[in-house]
Amino acid sequence: MDFELLGGVRARVGGDDLDIGHTRRRSVLAALLLEAGRPVPAERLVDRVWGERPPLRAKETLYGYVSKLRAAGIDIQRGPGGYLLDTDRVDLVEFRALAEQARTAPDERAAELYDRALRLWRGDALDGLDSPWFAQVREALHAERAAVELDRNDVAIRLGDHAALLPALRRATRADPLDERLAGQLVLALHLSGRSSEALRHYDALRRTLADELGTDPGKPLQDLHLRVLGHQDAQPADATLVDAKPADVKAVPRQLPAPHRWFTGREKELTALTEPSSTVVITAIGGAGGIGKTALALHWAHRHLDDFPDGQLYVNLRGFDPVGDPVTPENALRGFLEALGVDDPPADLDARSALYRSLVADKRVLVVLDNARDTAQVTPLLPGGAHCTALITSRVQLLGLLTAHGARSVALDVLDEHESRTFLTARLGAERVEAEPDVTGELLELCGGLPLALSIVAARAVTQPDLPLSALTEELREQRLDALDDLSADLRTVFACSLRVLSPAAKELFGLLGLTSAPDLGLRAVAALTGRADTRRPLRELEAAHLVQQHRVGRYRMHDLVRLYAAEVAPPRADVNLKAFVGHFAATAHAGDRLIEPHRPPITAPDGDPVPLADVTAAMDWFDAEYESLLAAQRLAADHRWHAVAWHVAWALTNYHLRRGHAAEDIAVWRAALDAADALQDRFMRVSAHKFLGMALTDVGRYDEGDHHLREALGLVEDDYGKAAAHRAMAWAMERRGDVAGALVHAQAQLELFRGLGIPVRIAEALNDVGYRMARLGDHVGAEAHCREALALNEELGHVEGEAATSDSLGYIAHHHGRDEDAVEHYRHALELYRRLDNSYEEASVLRHFGDVLAAVGRDAEARDARQRALTLFRAQGRVEDADEVLAQLA
Repeated sequence: MDFELLGGVRARVGGDDLDIGHTRRRSVLAALLLEAGRPVPAERLVDRVWGERPPLRAKETLYGYVSKLRAAGIDIQRGPGGYLLDTDRVDLVEFRALAEQARTAPDERAAELYDRALRLWRGDALDGLDSPWFAQVREALHAERAAVELDRNDVAIRLGDHAALLPALRRATRADPLDERLAGQLVLALHLSGRSSEALRHYDALRRTLADELGTDPGKPLQDLHLRVLGHQDAQPADATLVDAKPADVKAVPRQLPAPHRWFTGREKELTALTEPSSTVVITAIGGAGGIGKTALALHWAHRHLDDFPDGQLYVNLRGFDPVGDPVTPENALRGFLEALGVDDPPADLDARSALYRSLVADKRVLVVLDNARDTAQVTPLLPGGAHCTALITSRVQLLGLLTAHGARSVALDVLDEHESRTFLTARLGAERVEAEPDVTGELLELCGGLPLALSIVAARAVTQPDLPLSALTEELREQRLDALDDLSADLRTVFACSLRVLSPAAKELFGLLGLTSAPDLGLRAVAALTGRADTRRPLRELEAAHLVQQHRVGRYRMHDLVRLYAAEVAPPRADVNLKAFVGHFAATAHAGDRLIEPHRPPITAPDGDPVPLADVTAAMDWFDAEYESLLAAQRLAADHRWHAVAWHVAWALTNYHLRRGHAAEDIAVWRAALDAADALQDRFMRVSAHKFLGMALTDVGRYDEGDHHLREALGLVEDDYGKAAAHRAMAWAMERRGDVAGALVHAQAQLELFRGLGIPVRIAEALNDVGYRMARLGDHVGAEAHCREALALNEELGHVEGEAATSDSLGYIAHHHGRDEDAVEHYRHALELYRRLDNSYEEASVLRHFGDVLAAVGRDAEARDARQRALTLFRAQGRVEDADEVLAQLA
């Protein structure tokens, strides 16, 4: 496993990024890696990760983060001195080793080693980590990098590469004008390049700056270099040239670039990608249409690299998606370029203009920025042909023809992340105003969704209304999102509308329909259900090419939130038929998946819809995992349209998936919606089910009184014996959760009696286990084991794996409390194996907790701790707060 700190914090396995979670978890990992194998006490980790604002239960939160990192495969150890991560596979370690080797190597080898070291940097060190300690470490690492760059510069000058080094030296001295060593390198490189006059001017400017700002003179090494340049000024090498004047007949170098955007933020990865050698570069956007910041990136990079293009910079806005005018023709764009290059009367023919333009720039270092291109045909005649030229092209569409025919490279833009968005807003409004309302600022950034245009509009409104609290702006944005982002000079609706102009009718219709779904992302089958068409790939490709949707995983498509809101506004009329088919697709597939997960459940009529074929339980769980958020969105859509039956049915079909994944909080939301639907329909069976499952979900998160109310409602409504038995089972489970095991046993026995009367073997087996476990909890181990042994035999005969797992768990408890710990270990191990085979992480967590207890009892402390740690991780992920707290106390 490789770790990277010289940029964003990353862990990689075989070249692929490992999911190491959010910023705070990355902070824990970085703090351990920076200690290079030394143990770090928990208190010090808390201080480094949170600074002066730790959470209320900082150590417990830290333990959770460490557990998540371990679960991801990172070998974090715990010893007497604290946590440690012992590895040398860290880019910072490699950087330092390469720099150390370079300092003692011959110049040619040293240059290679320094370049390898500096290429390891991907941006700001520890990017995104925001505590005061990380800020100090980042500053020290950047100083370390600067020292290596200076060492590399010395080597390059000794090797005679002074001329090639000049652009980089100029940029570096602008960034750090008081660094005397850096200034000396620039003076020397200029002198060796035959530009001694410029070298002396730079020295004189530095001398004045040092005197004005620091009240001092340059140090002796720089003064000595100054004298050296003075001594050679009148006797320069024969091949040196002075560039202080131009022949009178030479036209001025074209400088057409607009000013860079003042508040440009972030984009370090993309800026680095643009700097890599290439003859043609295309900037495209991902995750939205206009407003993503393509032009800002192009201009920022261009102004940073002016020295690389001494023969000029050409710029044209091609107006490919202008809301009021037509796109600029290649003929007109070339006329502007040729006039800037000194051609007063260009040829009329397009090909002749293009050929003359290419001839004029063929041997020059020229930058060409083609902004807002509509398509490849508009751009191709404007591409320079010289090997030393660079073209930056921005467009809202993917210029695939340019990539394939001209070898162009695509640099993809996504939205700004939370840190970059906050930095942007702080630059515009000032830290005091942003930090005065931290929660409000967080919501404001979330509502803008990282879209630079949206952030710019919000910032402009806040700047022009300095007395307006950000909370008022946030409230307006929350309630009227697109209206709040209308501006006299920038209107999101207009920006998005321009992107629709290039779409076919089918793609426009799909765009609107996707906006109505509110699903976070969709697969191809769901899109087909929504449109009623088998072939959805073509319109999806159009939307993807226009950056109105993003295929963020193979076969799955999503929209930016602001784009979705606009899409809903332009949706086709009478879309209810499409939406009903869309909801039916999810409800029907969920119904089929639930039947595979729990085949013994009483069958109900399947909802109308076109389901995805599911082969087995594994396929069903995989489908639920992949489509879960979209399935919740489908239920919300059904509830909003008062399609009560299908809204209830989605909740019913989710029940067993929720049980296996421990989604109690989500279960509450879907069953509340289902209860509203059942009440509207006045259907007794639906109302009983909704009260029962809502009561169980509320109990599961510790809201006992609310849970008890709904469970008693269910028991009061039910009329048939099967329903009564199921209600008793739910009451037994809830009473046990509240600590009333004796009351739970009474309801479990009532459940067993009813199911024996009905003669349903699988339910009898479940009831026998329920009774047996509660008897064991009350100390009757002999009676408990008899009930559970009968349950186990019945489950094995029926092939009911879930029942077998539950009964093995009970038998483990009985054996442990009956003094047979080795038997208990085997029972629990068997239960774990079955629950993992069933992909039931909820019950796996419960069994792991019990398993840890019995392992501790037999002296297997390391295994016990591991089992409890894994249980804690699952409990936290499932929101089971009380269970997590109890296990945490055991671990402590």
